[in-house]
Amino acid sequence: MAGSDLLWKELGIIRGHLDMMDQIQGSQDYLHGEGGADIDRTLMMVASGIVDKTKDELSGLWSQPKSDTFTQCIDLPKTHKKLDEKTNGYMLINANGGLNQMRFGICDMVAVAKIMKATLVLPSLDHTSFWADESGFKDLYDWQHFIETLKDDIHIVEALPPLYAEIEPFLKTPISWSKVGYYKSEVLPLLKQHKVIYLTHTDSRLANNGLPNSIQKLRCRVNYRALKYSAPIEELGNTLVSRMRQNGSPYIALHLRYEKDMLAFTGCSHNLTAEEDEELRKMRNEVSHWKEKEINGSERRKLGGCPLTPRETSILLNGLGFKPTTRIYLVAGEAYGNGSMQPLKDNFPNIFSHSTLATKEELNPFRNHQNMLAGLDYVVALQSDLFVYTYDGNMAKAVQGHRRFEGFKKTIDPDKVNFVKLVDEFDEGKVTWKKFSSKVKKLHNDRVGGPYFREPGESPKLEESFYANPLPGCICETPTER
Repeated sequence: MAGSDLLWKELGIIRGHLDMMDQIQGSQDYLHGEGGADIDRTLMMVASGIVDKTKDELSGLWSQPKSDTFTQCIDLPKTHKKLDEKTNGYMLINANGGLNQMRFGICDMVAVAKIMKATLVLPSLDHTSFWADESGFKDLYDWQHFIETLKDDIHIVEALPPLYAEIEPFLKTPISWSKVGYYKSEVLPLLKQHKVIYLTHTDSRLANNGLPNSIQKLRCRVNYRALKYSAPIEELGNTLVSRMRQNGSPYIALHLRYEKDMLAFTGCSHNLTAEEDEELRKMRNEVSHWKEKEINGSERRKLGGCPLTPRETSILLNGLGFKPTTRIYLVAGEAYGNGSMQPLKDNFPNIFSHSTLATKEELNPFRNHQNMLAGLDYVVALQSDLFVYTYDGNMAKAVQGHRRFEGFKKTIDPDKVNFVKLVDEFDEGKVTWKKFSSKVKKLHNDRVGGPYFREPGESPKLEESFYANPLPGCICETPTER
């Protein structure tokens, strides 16, 4: 253990000159496994800056992917015909799920209204999801901007006209991942017959691929132009962005999806206690619409199906070369597990959230409105210098897709299968920190949000989401000059 003694001696000499050492003492408590003490000390040195990083390396961390030959292409064509005043009927929708699932559903339903030449009634939102948020469409979005932006695409009304308000709407649950033909042959006749149709679900009711270009572009006009957050959300969101950019510093928006509901749903409990694992299992069994009950969390983690833990996330950022002074905005709810956030906070003390950046008075209008708070996080994440997500949920899909549309702003998509394998090898003392860091960087060289073409998969559930990558459809490659 002579090497370990030497590390401690070196660390002791420098500790008196580094304020950071006080902030990372807790890291001694969370690293386990054979050779854990050496691993602990190595990470402490990395976090403190003893393991140095060159200026070139640090500037490269914030550099954006090359995308000069790609541009947005969602404008209506010059040959676009004026919208016909005639309507086949009125379409009511209930956008179900959390904020971003509802967002995708609204985009799809505008496209469906276009397909069927229906008049869309301003969407109603789900109030029965996990958060039980009572926020309405007008609370979340600038509804007048929504109608005005789409006035050349479809007819939208705030409410049913008096002549139709007394009609009992025909209830219909559209089939998931459907294409234009389904809505024209199966749903349109029902609309024409009943005049008012109520689509009870909006999640994933339109295919990712195999749709006309005009429909794909319309979905993007809805997503990136029409669905503008309400003034309170936009204004406070922009204020938080300004506070994150204090002294001109860049910042990371980190979507750490380590909340209780996600861990219960996925069956992931790595680094949690037996009692916490049991609590997650009970929650999973109590939620009737979660079909999968018996889950092997260890196997799921190895297959990349688990959110990274806060500790794994800390090691990822360290391995990529980020300094402990890096400013991080946390795009997430409360992390589950006693002390689970401590490793991340110890190594990266400059962690902020809407709760810590905004005053109590500023947050008062958002209290008990989780979807509005998620909207705040969306604004800050979209404008960040780097977006990192640890689980490919709807927020991750929405933000990464929007960042691609806005010029392929840097987004790190962790290679979880290979990364957690590396972490385990590091914990077991099988690989040095230098080798570990080198491998982490190599793993993520091409996972930074650069342009590539979305391709159809074996099934809709297994293929890349249109909203995570709107290329092709809404982003076009321009010819390069020779």
